[in-house]
Amino acid sequence: MKLAVHCSNLTWPGDAQALGPTLANVARVADQGGVTTLTMMDHYFQMETLGGPPEPMLEGYTSLGFLAGQTRNLELGLLVTGVTYRHPGLLAKIVTTLDVLSGGRAMFGIGAAWYEREHDGLGVPFPSTRERFERLEETLQIVKQAWDGGGQFQGRHYQLREITLVPQPLRPGGPRVMIGGDGERKTLRLVAQYADACNLFAGDPAVIKHKLDVLRGHCADVGRPYDAIAKTIIASGRGPFDDTETWLATLQEYADLGVEQVWTTPDASDPVGWTERMVEQVVPRLVEID
Repeated sequence: MKLAVHCSNLTWPGDAQALGPTLANVARVADQGGVTTLTMMDHYFQMETLGGPPEPMLEGYTSLGFLAGQTRNLELGLLVTGVTYRHPGLLAKIVTTLDVLSGGRAMFGIGAAWYEREHDGLGVPFPSTRERFERLEETLQIVKQAWDGGGQFQGRHYQLREITLVPQPLRPGGPRVMIGGDGERKTLRLVAQYADACNLFAGDPAVIKHKLDVLRGHCADVGRPYDAIAKTIIASGRGPFDDTETWLATLQEYADLGVEQVWTTPDASDPVGWTERMVEQVVPRLVEID
């Protein structure tokens, strides 16, 4: 089982001046300690479940560019990019730039977006759920095309006259594409058709099994090998140090279903110390889970 660290709660010790050094230290410890991926959130405002707009939130891709210069091994991405936040042509350029400057370590996580308050707050259009999913599919098509030689794109929501990306991503075919969410009718169908990885919310292993069975069905419908898609989860709620043995046992159940990577979030009271404990005490145990 591979470990990914997700920096979602940035209400860390110190003021704004401490955020950069603390984030850099979390990333360096993870980079040197066997963590495979580090992600930031893609929000304008902090989520209400973590305190809402009064709490700190950093712009995602700017943060990843900073972290690219602090690390050497970590895959870097957002969990996940909101499709409404950036025009897809610009988004393809941003992710490609991250990939080139990080030495081929970018991950392209994307989803349909959901946080209406931050859109309203900053005056960004927030279309209907149906339209957001339409835009998500067109964005996936545009980014794939941009990483496959470019050209033109004529869609319902986006029209691109000249898709040119120079340089191209260093990773052949572009960064791996991860679609976040577990909606059975739309999200998992898009995973089957376009993604290299899914990201499901960790919960009852029986629910995860059901979601993966739905994904398997979508793969059969679109003619995509089910095994071509990496299965990943984000584990929130109970942390790995509340009851490490139970946490690891649950991950073994997920692994038995085909899950190969788990995301977890640093303790906001001591994010660097938490990361140090993870690489010292948990990563060696995770390696044994397959």
